Amino acid sequence: MARPPRYDSSRFLDAAVRLAAEAGPAAVTMAAVAKAVGAPSGSVYHRFASRPALLAEVWLRTVEDFQEGWFAALAADGEGPRAAARAAAVHVVAWSRAQPRAAALLLYGPADFGQGGWPEEGEARARAGHERVRTALAGLCAALGEDGAQAAERVALAVVDVPLTIVRRHLRRGEDLPPYAEQLAGDSALALLGAG
Repeated sequence: MARPPRYDSSRFLDAAVRLAAEAGPAAVTMAAVAKAVGAPSGSVYHRFASRPALLAEVWLRTVEDFQEGWFAALAADGEGPRAAARAAAVHVVAWSRAQPRAAALLLYGPADFGQGGWPEEGEARARAGHERVRTALAGLCAALGEDGAQAAERVALAVVDVPLTIVRRHLRRGEDLPPYAEQLAGDSALALLGAG
């Protein structure tokens, strides 16, 4: 029976998230990740063919983890689309509170993680993720009975932009999120969406 690998990919990615959160994407090098895990550099190259491949996976794994809960919140519309929108806005803050390092990483953008040089598989995952977000926002607009560019902007503000602004302001200052941040995100979403 084969022995399990001493250094699996998730350990390297977790180390890369810590490095990016503490010192920015430029700090995520193959050597720095290996050192953070206490592994030889060759172990990193064995799992990620290049630094762009590592950066792509760090970004995409983090975004996809965040989005999984966000999509689930939007889909749980048993109480209607306004409740689902509120839940999605609250998720942005709650996930960031639970995973502050990952949230700090997402304060950057994919371009900061070298998106132009990603392997095609990474680019395809990024495109698919963007399309899922667009589809989810369009579905929320339709469920709310909203139509047109202005409505789409208002919905995106409610469930993405305003909650991210709450998170960004505090994380960039090195502060913990205040205890009322989820409530503020949810209330802001409902205010932007109107009476329904």
